[in-house]
Amino acid sequence: MTRAVVTVALALVVVGGTLEPRARGQELLQQDLDRIFDDPIFDRALVGVRVESLAVPSARPLYDRNGAKLVMPASNMKLLTLAVAAERLGWDFTYETRLEANGPIADGTLQGDLVVVGGGDPSIGSQDLGPAALFGAWADALSQAGVRRVGGRLVGDDHAFDAEGLGAGWSWDYLSAGYAAPSGALSYNENVALVRVWPGKAPGDPVGVALSPPGHLLVVTNDLTTGEPGSDVTVTLVRLPGSPHLVIHGSVPAGGGVILRTAAVDNPTRFFVEGLRLALAERGIAVSGGAWDIDDLAVAPAAAPRRTLARRESPPLSALAGYFVKVSQNLYGETLLKTLGRTATTPGTAESGRLAVRETLSRWGIPPDSFVVYDGSGLSRYDYVTADTIVAILTHMWRDERLRGPFVAALPISGRDGTLEARMKGSVLDGRVQAKTGSIANVRALSGYLITQSGERLVFSMIANNFTAPAAEVDAVVEKALARLADR
Repeated sequence: MTRAVVTVALALVVVGGTLEPRARGQELLQQDLDRIFDDPIFDRALVGVRVESLAVPSARPLYDRNGAKLVMPASNMKLLTLAVAAERLGWDFTYETRLEANGPIADGTLQGDLVVVGGGDPSIGSQDLGPAALFGAWADALSQAGVRRVGGRLVGDDHAFDAEGLGAGWSWDYLSAGYAAPSGALSYNENVALVRVWPGKAPGDPVGVALSPPGHLLVVTNDLTTGEPGSDVTVTLVRLPGSPHLVIHGSVPAGGGVILRTAAVDNPTRFFVEGLRLALAERGIAVSGGAWDIDDLAVAPAAAPRRTLARRESPPLSALAGYFVKVSQNLYGETLLKTLGRTATTPGTAESGRLAVRETLSRWGIPPDSFVVYDGSGLSRYDYVTADTIVAILTHMWRDERLRGPFVAALPISGRDGTLEARMKGSVLDGRVQAKTGSIANVRALSGYLITQSGERLVFSMIANNFTAPAAEVDAVVEKALARLADR
């Protein structure tokens, strides 16, 4: 045997003894994942998948299936919104809301308008179905300033954002639902009213309906009926955009418990100032001129000089992020997108926010044709993104120490909290997955990080579009794939 032949033979032994098992393991992983995603429920669907290891940087993914194809991401769009917000605004960013007097105070009367200037804070909420704690604090501030009566109007100044509250590509048939509440520079109670429904004691009895908090300004038509005991609950809310008229119809079973729904309000600014007006009245401070959206006034209050009587600073973005992503709060996504587009001289708009997203992701080396942004929450059916892009963003956020901590902490944990609290519990994936869910009609998504049983951290995106199977069956396939990866 010649020396050359011996050398080749030894090389083959090395390949067979050392390198082949690793290559064989990768080949088996590919085959196993292919079998999982070849499930018949995806025969007519489009599934985009990409998986990489954060421990071993490589140009080659551990697994790819249509990773470069554009798919609708649903709430996985929130990953893009939050990542860009963290980069451009910083985790310490806060919103400010001010209460300003537009006139002198004499003999207990504010001789002019009381103006609330919104900065976009989405976190001002009601308390125990009543007014916000903030409204009580502001009533105290007015009393301390000597105001017992407002001689002018209570005006909501929402000019920090444009007046377009609904996102492009939102389906008309869910615009009355709380998860599709319009955004605004003045937001209160996430711009929704809580609807409580309770049935009568017997079939045919009237159904009770109550809405809270005060100031929602919705005009309710109650077309609900009490059905047979044990019958299905079918409560539907209908309200057309631009109208305060809310129709509630359907049936609830006799003798059943209280049923809860949320309804989007028509005008967030009016909702805010009307709720504040009512709260001030309860504290003995009357507003003579009523509560107004500044855009509805023929003559708006002068911009200056005004005296600031109180201000409210929101929690920082690092804290808002947890609620935004853990529970998938759509209003926060729309608010952040407009905030990204706001400047000192121009209001925030969805379009200027989209431009900010495109500029930032471009700087991160993400191809501009690998995503299409129309809103900040993922409710829009005009949104598109590739699994490759989401994995690139997740990888960037993990590797940047400035951005990593609050971003990763905001993601739901499998079997523990947020939108993953009830998923993967008690399985090999329990506590191993930190990821963002996504769901709109015929779309199911899950993207984030997975810690394998060997301790390796993987980054993944799995998005299914155009399926007709129940969402639970799609989730089961995705979790089967993650379980196989966890065994790596």
